Amino acid sequence: MLIDTATFSFEIVHQSKKSRARVGKIHTPHGIINTPNFVAVGTNGTLKSLDNFQVKSIGLELMFCNTYHLMLQPGSQVIKQAGGLHSFIQRDMPIITDSGGFQVFSLAYGSVASELKSSGTKKNAGSVLKINDEGVTFRSYRDGSLVVLTPESSVQAQKDMGADIIIPFDELPPYHIPLADLKHSLDRTHAWEERSLLTHTKNPQGQAMYGVIHGGVNKVLRKKSIDFLTKLPFDGFAIGGSMGKTKEEMLDILTFSMPLLPENKPTHLLGIADLPSLEKLMPLGIDTFDSSYPTKAARHGSIFTKAGPLKITKSLYATDFTPLEESCSCYSCTHYTKAYIHHLFKARELTSLTLASIHNLHFMVEKMKEYRIKILNGDL
Repeated sequence: MLIDTATFSFEIVHQSKKSRARVGKIHTPHGIINTPNFVAVGTNGTLKSLDNFQVKSIGLELMFCNTYHLMLQPGSQVIKQAGGLHSFIQRDMPIITDSGGFQVFSLAYGSVASELKSSGTKKNAGSVLKINDEGVTFRSYRDGSLVVLTPESSVQAQKDMGADIIIPFDELPPYHIPLADLKHSLDRTHAWEERSLLTHTKNPQGQAMYGVIHGGVNKVLRKKSIDFLTKLPFDGFAIGGSMGKTKEEMLDILTFSMPLLPENKPTHLLGIADLPSLEKLMPLGIDTFDSSYPTKAARHGSIFTKAGPLKITKSLYATDFTPLEESCSCYSCTHYTKAYIHHLFKARELTSLTLASIHNLHFMVEKMKEYRIKILNGDL
């Protein structure tokens, strides 16, 4: 089946008879995203330690960029003047941007405060000052200036950047929030998402917008969120909010939620794509997964292999003149040995981060190809 919405469409190629897993194609103005697929996070318009020509050579079909960081530096207007995000970062393949809500509310509740702490130049830099139904007022962690982020301004920033898929502004409450506050947050998020969609539909410019399902670990509120948002003309749906403290809790809430979402629209899981989780979540029918996990692991010397993670900084690799993985066709494995990459890490050479990141991303791309083949062959 093919659901056509101007320049964006979703095609289901094959539906598994063993599970809800499916193989599909997301058609965008900048190319096709084969699903299920992994989405790497390029916070500032680049994956850490890689340029976008290297990313393209790996075959990464969808890249996630962060509106919050990009609107603060260099600014969405600068990106617009450059011809949009694709032109600015030199990527001719699909891009998805978030609303900025995740970073703002993570900062408000402290989960990324340590990451941003050293970036502010004023006493209160990087702090949320006010949250109300209109939006959020916070201080930029770049220079301490006041920034007001609303559904309208978030969408406009994403319009300026021109990503293929954009996300409506939403509130991200923490896991431990009281039920009454969670209900209030959900109502506010629904209002913000509706305002975001209204702003988007006034000037679609070939972009798609995914509604974001919230409700924490409360199944009643998850269903309420799905019922509300699926009545609106979103092009797809992302699953966000807290999904628990354990993988079991996350699996439970996603197992409950996925059958309630429309089958003819793509679904994206926000922020979760570690290998153990993917193995359990693939049968649920989620189409795309984003995470910074592979590149973050690479920067800590953790190399993905079919036999499990390999810690390249261990001394036993100092004289190992074989590739990171014998069967791997990535640039790092076809040109260098464990001994050399081990040496680069020990010498704190930046090239070590590049070579490890290339391998881990290639591993994820190939892993998702394997999942698609398993679904097509009736094995998943």
